[in-house]
Parts: sequence; C-alpha cells; structure tokens
Amino acid sequence: MEKKKKAGVISLGCDKNRVDTEKMLSRLSEKYEITSDPEEAEILVVNTCAFLNDARKEAIEEILSCARLKESGRLEKLAVTGCLPQKFGEEVFAGIPEIDVMAGISDYDKLVFAIEESYGGVRKNIVGKPACEPDVPRVLTTDGYAYLKIADGCSNFCTYCLIPKIRGAYRSVPEDQLAREAAALGELGELVLVAQDVTKYGTDLSGGENVVRLIRRLSALENVKKIRLLYCYPESVSEELIDEIAKNDKVLKYIDIPLQHADDGVLRRMNRKGTYQSYLALVRKLKARVPGIAVRSTFIAGFPGESEESFARLCAFLEEAELFNAGFFRYSREEDTAAARMDGQIPARVKTARVKKLYAVQKKIVKKQLAAQVGRELDVFVENFDGACWAGRAYFNAPEIDGKVYFTGGREFRAGDTAKVKITGAGDYDLFGEAVDK
Repeated sequence: MEKKKKAGVISLGCDKNRVDTEKMLSRLSEKYEITSDPEEAEILVVNTCAFLNDARKEAIEEILSCARLKESGRLEKLAVTGCLPQKFGEEVFAGIPEIDVMAGISDYDKLVFAIEESYGGVRKNIVGKPACEPDVPRVLTTDGYAYLKIADGCSNFCTYCLIPKIRGAYRSVPEDQLAREAAALGELGELVLVAQDVTKYGTDLSGGENVVRLIRRLSALENVKKIRLLYCYPESVSEELIDEIAKNDKVLKYIDIPLQHADDGVLRRMNRKGTYQSYLALVRKLKARVPGIAVRSTFIAGFPGESEESFARLCAFLEEAELFNAGFFRYSREEDTAAARMDGQIPARVKTARVKKLYAVQKKIVKKQLAAQVGRELDVFVENFDGACWAGRAYFNAPEIDGKVYFTGGREFRAGDTAKVKITGAGDYDLFGEAVDK
C-alpha cells in the first residue's frame, strides 16, 4: 500500500474560519495523513483571514514563513485558502510564487484534486464565487465544545466592513443540515452558534426558519449540553429570542451583541441602525428579562469623524450599560469601503489612546462584575489542567475571547466536564476558586 503523504492546516482568523478549517481537514483526511506539526507536513494549507489590514499582514507573514519550509525539501506543496484569496487572490498568487494552490472560501471540495494536479508542475488558482455551505463532516480542533456556523456572508453593509465583498451576501445553512452536523459532533459541553449575524438566520430561506426555531431544534439533541449565542445584531434581537434565552435551560445566559459604537452620529456614518438610547434600552431589557445575563459587545474607536464629544458619549454608554465583557478595536481604514473615503480620518496615535481609555473604563466595570461572583458556586466548563490547577469557563466566558476560571481540588476532570466551583477570589478578568464536587 502506498504511504500517505502528511498534510497540515494552519487556521487564522475567526471561529467561522475554524469551522471552515475543520471541514477542510475532513476532506484532506480522505487522501492524506493529518499532522498538527507544520515541520512534519509534506502538504501545508494556510486558511487565511482578510477582514482587516492587520489580519492580511499576519496571513502574508504566515504564508512566507511556510514557504521557507520548502527550502528544507520536506514541504512539497503549499496551499492558501480562505478570505485572502477570495478578495486578493490574483495579487497574492502572482506575488508569492511558492504558493502551489490557491482556493477561496467555498472551494474546499476541489482542494485535494487541485493539490494532486499541482504535482504535475502547474500552479492552480481555483478561487470561485462564494457558495452554499458544504454538507461535509468535520475534524474537530476544539475539545469538549464546538462552533456551529449557521450562516455565511453578510448583507448589512456597514461602511467600514469588507465582509460582504469577501464572503458575499448572507446565506443561511438549511436547518436539517445544521441538525445533522451538530448531532455528528459527538458529546459537547457547549455548542457555540456563530455567523456574521446570528439573529438573521433563516430570513433568506422559505420554510419559516428562524434562529429561535433552530435553537429549539438543536436543544433537542442529546449530545448537546449547552448552547451559546455569538454575534447577534442589536436591531434583530427579538422578543421571541429573549424569551427563548430566558426559558430554555440549554441556552447559556449570555449574548454577544456587536454594537460598535454608541454615539448617534457615528452610528449613522457606520450605517448602523441603532442609537445610544435604543442600545441602552436593549441592554436593560435583557438584564430585566433574563436575570444574571452576561451581555458582551465590541466597539470601534477612532471611526472617521469621531469627535471628542462622540468618544465621550461612548465612554458614558459603557458606564451606564455595565456590560459584562467588551472588546475594543482601532478603526482600520480598509480600501474599497465607504468609510475609507470619508473625511475626518483620525490619527493612529489618537485611535490607540482612545482604545486604551475604553479598556480602562471597562476594566472598572469588569472588576465590579467579578467581585460580585466571590462566594458563589458556579458551574464551570472544564478546559484543561496545567499541572497546578484546572482552567475553565463560567457561563459568562465565551471561548478564546473572555476570561477564565482557575480552580483547584475536586476529582479528575476531562475537557468538556462541568465542575461545581466555589469562587474565592477575582483578578482583573479571571476568577479563582476551589471545586466543591469531590
């Protein structure tokens, strides 16, 4: 029997990209032996992000680093996939001759064939148009939890964002397909629903599908213990969805709502539909209807035309809304977006200073939120043991983006287990405690 070549994948960018990588790994595993060590790979795939300039820079640096592995003779083929080829494929393909295969966001079914063809000495650029999500198995790269990409693309057209021009219009994955995919993922302590806009799920389908109906369908799966919601656009958070979060025991009392700003003028220039008051009313409604809910958001500092008064309004909103978690980013001037052509571009040093100020404001709020957890017993999703203590996440901690709970004692746990932990202390973003289940 012919020995299989070893293939590896380096996944960059968001959790939606991770799902793409896991589907790609499934296809690659049909032909090759999969390795997690790039130094061992004979075939290496870099799945890229291109949302921001920093992400594109990271992707190019990773591609060039992998290209250098060819010098040793071990690496035979280098493929580049994902958002970077989808938007900038011809430029990158021409500029980096070490790339043997280039594929877009919807070309994974053709990837293995293209790699094999490239052994004939011809470089292959197979980037096609964004298409429906492939119904293929996945090779999980997470332990005890998994992401479920329920839609791809976006039709919101925020003025700063390239996503519609990279991933195309919003496309919901059929409900039956998602149910099969989730059921095939094995025992999951947590299933994380992701899309560019989770709340718009089903609006492009014709069978009455919506995100609440999907949540109920997934909640019926025996292999799924808990469900987490990420990236819910504020104007689409319906009364029905709030009720489902409140009443469904499988849905974690957590919601990520990317608000992006709170000043009315800045929001209009961003082509966002909300206002300071509508956003504040939504946060207050969620807290009133779902006691203890952790509301997370993201914000952009330094958007064109953001005056000192506009920025002060954003700081005031954070203090008034008291979000449990928040992330802050400098505005990135992306070519081919409406915002890039706007007057009033903010100097980089000012943007950096404003992000620093936002984190300082939020840090005080988080400190208060975490201090309120001391003395309580929390259910903690166990992730790993570092030799001294366990690390895990409470319901208000999403994977990779929020803080953690570090604890000692208890029995031997496995990733994905739930531990009952008494919280004994709080740091800036993390909690500390001791397991109470013996």
